[in-house]
Amino acid sequence: MNRREAIQRTAMVLGYAVSGPALLGVLNGCKATPEAEFKPEFLSMEQALLVEELAEIIIPKTDTPGAKEAGVPMFIDKLVKDVYSPDDQERFIKNLIAFDDEAKKTYGSSFIECSAEEKDAHFRKAHDEIIQKLSSNGPSGWWNVEGKESKPFMVEIKELTLLGFFTSEPGATQVLQYNQVPGPYKGCLPLTEVGKQWAT
Repeated sequence: MNRREAIQRTAMVLGYAVSGPALLGVLNGCKATPEAEFKPEFLSMEQALLVEELAEIIIPKTDTPGAKEAGVPMFIDKLVKDVYSPDDQERFIKNLIAFDDEAKKTYGSSFIECSAEEKDAHFRKAHDEIIQKLSSNGPSGWWNVEGKESKPFMVEIKELTLLGFFTSEPGATQVLQYNQVPGPYKGCLPLTEVGKQWAT
């Protein structure tokens, strides 16, 4: 499976379950923009580095920019800061720390200090476990006893990464098919090139 197919399949899996805060962030104009140096506004530096690593595992750099280069970690940091409720912010940080704690238990060091092979193995283990659970239980398993949405962390981080990447300029123009609307302004064209004028 190539990268484009992987992205398409992931988008299909998440397409029916994009969370409200993530959609609100995009509708409010949150989009990933490339930055030479990522300086978190909400996350701690260690948490920001962890988000960077996770985003880059989900969408690595190949012949097109990866998540880091497209500015996805900054997108996630800003979206969590500006759009998430305090409860959602607390839940996101708690889940991020729990993911890192599991790496420490397994490999004796934080996720960002693990080798590339260890990072990949730890991510795949957490990812495959939740996908298997969702496959057997369905989306109804996302709701907790209080009736509030409780999306698994691996699903949430993939959702945020995909949203950030495909609302960035590199993601929209180099990976997706792009058709600028409105098109470029051409003020002086022969009528033969235009064909018919538009009705006003």
